[in-house]
Amino acid sequence: MTVSTFDQRAISVIRGLAMDAPHAAASGHQGTAMALAPLAHVLWSRVMSYDPAAPHWPDRDRFVLSAGHASILQYAMLHLSGYDLTLDDLREFRQWESRTPGHPEVHHTPGVEVTTGPLGQGFANSVGFALAERMLRDRLGSELCDHRTWVIAGDGDLSEGVSHEAASLAGHLGLDRLTVVYDDNHISIDGPTELALSDDVVGRFRAYGWHVLELGEAAEDLDALEGALATAADETSRPTLIVLRSHIAYPSPSHTDDHEAHGYALKDEAIAEAKAVLGIPTDETFWVPDDVAAAYREVGARGRADREAWEARRAAWSGDHALLDAIETGRGLAGWDEKLPSWSAGESVATRKASQACVDALAETLPALVTGSADLTGNTGTKLPGGGVQSAEAPGGRQVHFGVREHAMGAAAVGMALHGGVRPAVGTFLVFSDYMRPSVRLAAISDAPAVFVWTHDSVGVGEDGPTHQPIEHVAALRAIPQLDVVRPADANETVGAWRLAVEADGPVALILTRQNVPVLDGTADHVADVARGGYVLVDTDGAPDIVLAGTGSEVQHCVGAAEALAAEGVAARVVSLPCWERFAALDEADRVAVFPTGVPALGVEAGVDLGWHRWVDDVVAIDRFGASAPGNVVMEKLGFTADNVVARARALLAR
Repeated sequence: MTVSTFDQRAISVIRGLAMDAPHAAASGHQGTAMALAPLAHVLWSRVMSYDPAAPHWPDRDRFVLSAGHASILQYAMLHLSGYDLTLDDLREFRQWESRTPGHPEVHHTPGVEVTTGPLGQGFANSVGFALAERMLRDRLGSELCDHRTWVIAGDGDLSEGVSHEAASLAGHLGLDRLTVVYDDNHISIDGPTELALSDDVVGRFRAYGWHVLELGEAAEDLDALEGALATAADETSRPTLIVLRSHIAYPSPSHTDDHEAHGYALKDEAIAEAKAVLGIPTDETFWVPDDVAAAYREVGARGRADREAWEARRAAWSGDHALLDAIETGRGLAGWDEKLPSWSAGESVATRKASQACVDALAETLPALVTGSADLTGNTGTKLPGGGVQSAEAPGGRQVHFGVREHAMGAAAVGMALHGGVRPAVGTFLVFSDYMRPSVRLAAISDAPAVFVWTHDSVGVGEDGPTHQPIEHVAALRAIPQLDVVRPADANETVGAWRLAVEADGPVALILTRQNVPVLDGTADHVADVARGGYVLVDTDGAPDIVLAGTGSEVQHCVGAAEALAAEGVAARVVSLPCWERFAALDEADRVAVFPTGVPALGVEAGVDLGWHRWVDDVVAIDRFGASAPGNVVMEKLGFTADNVVARARALLAR
């Protein structure tokens, strides 16, 4: 089989699979995958470096399908090139527990690098991939890190605000190993993109500082596609956008350029018509002839030599292999936790300041640590001593200035975490976690080990007023499955929160105070218990009459109330509950040991009471927005004092 014959037949096979899998599922997106089959074929057979036998090889090229609705395109390529994805898996497209879900999911399908689907997220994730690659290449040398990130994006990706932020950042940083192919098919779900879109994409990306290649009507021209991708690879100072005019559902006689083909439009008759044009069997589904399969397996196997050469270079690397192992795994060096700080009871420290002290200690002992913030580095305690500021001139810098780009910061952190070799910790004010929520949700779905540092965590923010005072935010974050939300009571619990974050296999949110809070007696002895989610901080001599449970800055009021109640003859146990998710995962007996059955419990937290009744009978909480005044005044006026906790405890006991 000649190369040209292989190309033609392979592209027809890809297009056949792009029609058949959604048709079998009666669900999915056929048209984009059909139109981009030549591009995917060129990427997988001529351009990208990968080894299907070792899908997690660290120096492989990364592919991101930001237009995740076209997932069947990626699945077809993974199957053909030899990843552990069978034709039966493709036949199970979008079915329960299949390996081919509706949108690509990392850790679920071999060869998928990142979970995409919500438009614009994959584009922004790719900026994180490119950032991680550049940092590691500078740090470890090109013999250990020398790969590229390739992205397919569509109109929807470039319309979403997150991609604007990410594109601006990538251009500013000059991320030259990043190439995005923009599928300019002029089609949206509602109809032609002209209904809502008249952007000058070329002008916009050039203004961002990108290298832009306008290919025009080249979606079927394999040499033009390969040439453009090679030109992008030769660019050494900026990211590249390749603008490709494609025709959705090509070469379907009835659905080319039809907006219905954005979804599931081609059925029996239309599929047969298109297959006839392609010259492939019209009466056979999931057709992959042996010659095409064998040729593609050879293409996929080419990366084995690259991977084996990399493994040899790694084994012969003259650097510190303990350091390299820690970087690759994202873990601390031996004894890293012993370097973390500690505070004495009675000191007064904002937990954001305690967090900065932890970062200071981790700067050398957690070599994969990369920090950044949305223009709030000092405010959020995310300055990395000795890390250097990331830039085109300092490609190894581990301190990233994201600017006021919370959307892109969150998504880039997910990309960095999933790339590997980097454990990102990114910060802003808690109230602005709303801007990051889509990325944080995807981090949780993806088990991406990113640390989200959110400070100024309550109405204690004070004078900035209700726009900057989070009320519902902690509850909203706790609603996200697979996200550990940690709100430490004081500086020592903050150390426990960082220990939890470093050892976690998924994302962790640190919720920290702006204002100073007292270091409480006993927390230094319970640093490890933060990872359990909750523990008894102050106990009674006998059985407690009531449990006072708090998080964050409000635990101090529980302690003060317990002392006052003791003077009245009421035995009050104080429970610190910094991480509900970890506490909920304990055995029932362990939870009952903290919250004894039949003992009334009062929760205290400066936020909405949503979720608290899982643990307690009543809550001192906030059911309104905040107010502009000094933080201690706002807290007092809204009931966060030991005296009010005492009053509410008496009322609960009376009931």
